[in-house]
Amino acid sequence: MKSFWLVAICLCFSFSAQLSRAQPTLLGSVNSVAVECELKTVKLYGAGGIAGLDSYQSGFFFSRDGHILTVWSTVLDVDKIIAVCSDGSRYEAEVLGIDPNLEIAVLQTDQKPASFFQLNEATSAEVGERCLAFSNLFGIATGTEMSSLQHGVIMAITELKARRGSIESFYQGQAYIIDAMTNNPGAAGGALTNIRGELLGILGKELKDSGANTWINYAMPVGELKDSIQRILEGKSILRNKDRRPLADRPMQLANLGIVLVPDVLSKTPAYVDLVQRDSPAAKAGLQADDLILFVNSTRITSQKTLVEELKYIDRTEGLALLVQRGAKLQEVIVSR
Repeated sequence: MKSFWLVAICLCFSFSAQLSRAQPTLLGSVNSVAVECELKTVKLYGAGGIAGLDSYQSGFFFSRDGHILTVWSTVLDVDKIIAVCSDGSRYEAEVLGIDPNLEIAVLQTDQKPASFFQLNEATSAEVGERCLAFSNLFGIATGTEMSSLQHGVIMAITELKARRGSIESFYQGQAYIIDAMTNNPGAAGGALTNIRGELLGILGKELKDSGANTWINYAMPVGELKDSIQRILEGKSILRNKDRRPLADRPMQLANLGIVLVPDVLSKTPAYVDLVQRDSPAAKAGLQADDLILFVNSTRITSQKTLVEELKYIDRTEGLALLVQRGAKLQEVIVSR
C-alpha cells in the first residue's frame, strides 16, 4: 500500500511539474492576445454623477478613422466625451450617431488610433466556446492602467428578454450569455472576443432576467449590429445641418403643442414631458406625461435645449413626428395642426 501511495505522489508531482512547465506558454499566449485587445479598447468619460448615474463606461475602436463603438447611455449626453486608452493616449470624441433600438452609439475622434478591431473580421461564437471580456467595470482604470480582463465561456445563445430595473431592454435580439460577471457598472460597451482575440460582440448594460429575476451577463453579437453601424457611418442617422436650414417664419413652440416639460435644471436636462394640456394638439396625438422625447422629425433630441432649438425650424402650420420612450417601448406620436 505504501508503494502505491508513493507512486501516486510521484505521478502527482510529475503532472504538476509538467503543468508548471506548460503554464507559462499558455499564459504568454493569453497575455499576448490580451495586450493586443487592450490597445483597441477605451475608457469613456462623460456626463453623470447625479441621481446615481455613472459618468464612465467602455468602448472600442473599430476603424482606422477613429470610430468607437459603445452603448447608448446618459454618459454620452455631453458635447465632448473623453476616451482614454490603456497606453495613456487620450482622445476627444463626439457622438456620430445612435441606434435607439439596439442601444448602441458610434463616436468619432479626430485622431487615428494605433490599433482597432475590424468589423469585417468579427466572427461568431458557439455554445461552450471560451471568451474574453475587456471593459472598465467599476472604473478601476483611469489612465495608463489596463482595463479589466475576464475569462469566461459562452453558456447560451438566446433571445434577450430582460429589464433594467423596471424598464425592459430595447435590444431584443440574439445575445451571448456568459458565465462570468461581465456586466457591471462601467462595463457596458466593452469588447467580447474569443480566446484568439477575434471580436465577437459588445457588452450590454446591466440587466435582470425578467423570468428568473436574476442579473445576467451578456453581449450583443457584432453580426446583429453591422447593418446599423454602417447606416450610422453613412450619415443616415445624422440629419441635415441646422445651420443651412432657414428658420420658420412662425416657429412652433411647446406652448402651441400643449407640452410642459420637467424643470430645466441641468446643462442637458432630458426632454421629459411633465404635463400635456387637455385638448391640445399633443394630447389629441396621444402624447403622455412621463414620455421622453427622443426624436423630432428624425432629429435626435439630446436635451430640452435641443428640442426648443429644433422647433424653431418647424412652422406652426406643419405637423411633426415625435419618437418617444414610454416605459419600456418606443412610441411614435404624430402631431397634426
